[in-house]
Amino acid sequence: MRRTDRSRIIDHIPLIAAFIVIFSIAVGAIFSFGDLTASAEVTQEQIDRLRAEKQDFERKKREVQAKIDAIEFEHLTEMAKKAVLDQRIELTGLQIVNVNETIDQLLILIREKEYEVVIAGHREETQLQKYKNRVRDMEENGIVSYLELIFDSTSFSDMLARIDFIRDIMRADENVYEALQTARNETAAAKEMLEGIKAEFEDEKALLEHLEEELLEQLDQAHELILKLEADIETENQLHDRYTAEEARVQMEINAAVEALRKQQEEERLRQQALGGGYSDGGGGAVTGSGQLMWPMNGSVISKFGVNRGNGRIHLGLDIGAAHGVNVVAADSGTVVAATYNEGGLGYYVAISHGNGMTTYYGHMSSYTVSKGDYVSKGQLVGYNGSTGNATCPHLHFEVYVNGTRVDPLTKL
Repeated sequence: MRRTDRSRIIDHIPLIAAFIVIFSIAVGAIFSFGDLTASAEVTQEQIDRLRAEKQDFERKKREVQAKIDAIEFEHLTEMAKKAVLDQRIELTGLQIVNVNETIDQLLILIREKEYEVVIAGHREETQLQKYKNRVRDMEENGIVSYLELIFDSTSFSDMLARIDFIRDIMRADENVYEALQTARNETAAAKEMLEGIKAEFEDEKALLEHLEEELLEQLDQAHELILKLEADIETENQLHDRYTAEEARVQMEINAAVEALRKQQEEERLRQQALGGGYSDGGGGAVTGSGQLMWPMNGSVISKFGVNRGNGRIHLGLDIGAAHGVNVVAADSGTVVAATYNEGGLGYYVAISHGNGMTTYYGHMSSYTVSKGDYVSKGQLVGYNGSTGNATCPHLHFEVYVNGTRVDPLTKL
């Protein structure tokens, strides 16, 4: 080698060394970025864990809603009881007013009868005194009077007439006295009867007042219970809202994780294509679905999406009825992200991510034929119809998520 060439090489050594250092830093950065990317990768296990957490919040929401429904029913019952108590108290109060007015009228009548008894007694006493005076006069002057009656008579018939006249006077006095005595007795009896009626009304008034006290006490208890129930409803509603918020939060995490997984899969597919390899489901079908779903099972629709099932529960899937054991197939191509048993709701179910923001769920099956991580083609068997989980008859509960949000499956079929 010539000296000049050697000199040139020596002159470029610093530049070469600097290039080597920069290259090393760049390679290190690339590997570090790769490590960070690998560590940031989303796994299906993370999504499954989030889904399990979401299902737990859904279960808690259902339990809280059931308690709310029970408390609201009890609240309505107590409100109905309170309405009846209000009516009974009102009627009892009116009865008490009526009894008081009746007693007041009876008191007036009793006072009138007492006055009549007093007046009748005076009249009776006066008439008795007159009668006694007449008898006394006749006893004191009986002989003279009789002699006068005889000697003053003009004839025997006149004397007899005078004797009959005196007898009539005495009989009349006696009759007047007896009549006054009878009137007094009748008035006293009427007064006594009125006093008896008054006593009965006073007893009824006492009973009504006691009943009113009991009703008011029951009303106070009803008020206290209603206030407690309203407080319980408020507490349970707050708990329900918290679970709803937590469910929404977890759903957002699921959506983000599914989207991250989709991007990772897309990046892996592009990387495989760049390397000259293929990325398939192992059976020749594409991982990403077409977006147009087929019916997952032959049968009839027995409950549509969005139907209100009472107690605030909205049906968020499509129920397809068929006999036990009817084939359930994938509605589109994709990756099985869940194949398990959900005790509280879907029973044996399969979830398939179609790689285009769409995920489908197949619930209440008697069994499934795929495993998590399997790639399935559109129309491929994934399980058999059944009634496991929360189901009263054999049917397939079919749900469709688009970017993490449930949609009506009929709009995609």
